[in-house]
Amino acid sequence: MAGPRLPDARTAAVPDVRSSLLAGALIGVAVMAAVDEIVFHQLLAWHHFYDRSTPSVALLSDGLLHAAELIGLVAGFFWFADLRRRAALATRHAWGGFLLGAGGFQVFDGLVDHKVLRLHQIRYGVHLVPYDVLWNVGGAVLLLAGAALVRRARAGGRR
Repeated sequence: MAGPRLPDARTAAVPDVRSSLLAGALIGVAVMAAVDEIVFHQLLAWHHFYDRSTPSVALLSDGLLHAAELIGLVAGFFWFADLRRRAALATRHAWGGFLLGAGGFQVFDGLVDHKVLRLHQIRYGVHLVPYDVLWNVGGAVLLLAGAALVRRARAGGRR
């Protein structure tokens, strides 16, 4: 029984820029959600995903966030692996998407979850401005780096 047929120079797929970008973004969102959930929710115990109820609800909300992040991570890596299998992965676009996804999660969490919806704050019992600035500036730096990488990839026309 023959294994999967690998593309050669005559049958190589055209890079799928959009899917590479989106698969990278999904992985980026999932990784940043994992960092937030593991570091800030579990290790430092600064907050939970939803702090406006009982401790049981807060723990449940963390579990749902963790489940969603794991589903996103698995789906993103299956998508990534499929692109590689078909020789359609645009690597620079995938890395740019990863940074855009990670930064997008960070900025969304910092502005929407923390300030607009007030689901939780980064930390309680302290002056929040330095934490908010670091959180949102860190996300913005990731977004800018991702945008710059995607722009360079598009200009270079390389994988």
